[in-house]
Amino acid sequence: MGPVEGEDGVLRCPWAGGPGVMRDYHDTEWGERVSGEAAYLERLTLEAFQSGLSWSTILNKREAFREVFHRFDADAIAAFGEDDVERLMQDARIVRNRLKIEATLTNARATVALRDDVGLEAFVLGFRPEVAPSPATTEEMVTTSPESVALSKALKKRGFAFVGPTTMYALSEAIGLFDPHLLGCHRRRA
Repeated sequence: MGPVEGEDGVLRCPWAGGPGVMRDYHDTEWGERVSGEAAYLERLTLEAFQSGLSWSTILNKREAFREVFHRFDADAIAAFGEDDVERLMQDARIVRNRLKIEATLTNARATVALRDDVGLEAFVLGFRPEVAPSPATTEEMVTTSPESVALSKALKKRGFAFVGPTTMYALSEAIGLFDPHLLGCHRRRA
């Protein structure tokens, strides 16, 4: 399936055809470059929490995630302890998955440690594909790439968790390591 025309007459990737949070995310954020450690840690965390769930669930809980994880300040999250994990497990505004919450703490600590080298942003940017995909249809889209596999392995080696190749591919799409939009979508860059 190629881009679909919304009720507003605009061609979009099929998952963003109707009004709502998904279309808003598609039209304003998905595939756009982000900058700064907190922005990268946020996207990494949200992609991990999304695993096995719908992206709209995560988007609808995003402000709560930002609140409970101190706007994704790595130092603040790295200081969390077991009491914080238990507090978060009781917070219905977020996804209450112990493994994913604990992975967020692990990833914040790994992010802090990565500062001694290149930092999270530069580290992830080092896995940008040389040749960006340019699918015309959803059938041509993939869920992993050699770069997402390599990024996954490299992050795991640095102590990160919940960073599998599919999750890292989704992260790469979300933060604009390449243009993820279908050819013909109004958001596809020329």
